Amino acid sequence: MVIRAGVEFAHLSDIGCQREHNEDFSGYWEPEAEEQFRRKGRLAVIADGMGGYEGGEQASQIAVKTVREVYEQGSGEEPQSDLVLGLRTAHERIQEYAILNPGFLGMGTTCTAACVVKGKLYFAHVGDSRLYLIRSGSISRLTRDHSYVNRLIETGLIRAEEAEGHPQRHILTAALGVGADFTADSPVTPLALKPGDMLLLCTDGLWALVADEELRAVAGRDTAADACRELVRLAKERGAPDNVTVQLLRLAGDGAANF
Repeated sequence: MVIRAGVEFAHLSDIGCQREHNEDFSGYWEPEAEEQFRRKGRLAVIADGMGGYEGGEQASQIAVKTVREVYEQGSGEEPQSDLVLGLRTAHERIQEYAILNPGFLGMGTTCTAACVVKGKLYFAHVGDSRLYLIRSGSISRLTRDHSYVNRLIETGLIRAEEAEGHPQRHILTAALGVGADFTADSPVTPLALKPGDMLLLCTDGLWALVADEELRAVAGRDTAADACRELVRLAKERGAPDNVTVQLLRLAGDGAANF
């Protein structure tokens, strides 16, 4: 895996404390050719599969590999469009796979894909895996959960603090491979990044147990790898009933490197 100067990258995935298999999957990619890198930058993708061991595992792998393939083959002129096309293609491929393998009917996955190109962040997202921006000591969530509980919060039927213990908090309202319609969120314009920014991608196995402020504090550990290990440790210390996956990108703080 190529990782150029300008970004410190680390990732970690753990089966958790109660599951028998890991249905999460993630990937990171940079083009080897410098000319391509200038156009396409860096890509990080994370997915949380569902539909039983083999179904969920297959769905998350199809999603991550398809998004990378589509993004890699794109022109690089419209990164946002390439990400959305990657998610749409993954949605279709997962459905095709389930049709050819009837035992996997109902398989699906969340997917959050982000790319950093010429100092700008582009992303596309389906489900409840999250993308956070950590900047100047504060953390903000850039993605919106496609979940039943989040819909209740947005319509004012419950308060955010009630969501934690809600019995239907794990029900998704959108996922790749599920349903006839493809639904994805993506920003209208890219986000300009600053030196020292951190991008954190994670599945619900982490954010459901580790609060946003804890994510922010731990992300600043000595190295990105240390931070990922500590975040997974915290989730497991708290029972980790689900798989736990995290990716962390820390942008150069001196402003000199091209990220």
